[in-house]
Amino acid sequence: MRDATVARSYADALFDIARRTGDELAFATAFAALDRLLASDPRVRNFLATPKIDVAAKKSALRGALHGKVPPLFLNFVMVVLDKRRQRILREMSIEYHSLMDRHLGRLNVRVTLAHEPDERAEEEITAELSRILGSKVISHIDIDPGILGGIVVRYGDRILDASLRRRLLNLRERLLISAGPVLV
Repeated sequence: MRDATVARSYADALFDIARRTGDELAFATAFAALDRLLASDPRVRNFLATPKIDVAAKKSALRGALHGKVPPLFLNFVMVVLDKRRQRILREMSIEYHSLMDRHLGRLNVRVTLAHEPDERAEEEITAELSRILGSKVISHIDIDPGILGGIVVRYGDRILDASLRRRLLNLRERLLISAGPVLV
């Protein structure tokens, strides 16, 4: 849990700088470039994570890889992250930064679980209705889980809206058991 808190603090600081300089989108794009670099080869991640490798070598490698591709202020941020030996949570910082960016732009990332794959029109209707209900521009990420039987489960932030058929059946079962009272054998 501590890593998430630290990542959020770094992302908050960078987002504050980005807002003051008007570089919010440029920094989001820079984080995407850094994410691609880290995802491109496990050796890159291992190189950055290995404590036996000198920080100066890591800085030199990242400067070479990112120079001209990211804003200088963002590159300075990455150098500070290396100085503080927080490079293993760069990915979490990126996730937190993008979350701040979405909030700033009034967007809400929502995980939507359905029992069956929706067609394009149904997916658009779900997104539009969720945008209306939640009062934000919703970006839907659809998951399929036949175990919910039908209906929909919506997750955003730390909230879950469960309107699945499975949940309804479990609630009905509970009500029936409560109304039946204790069973004597």
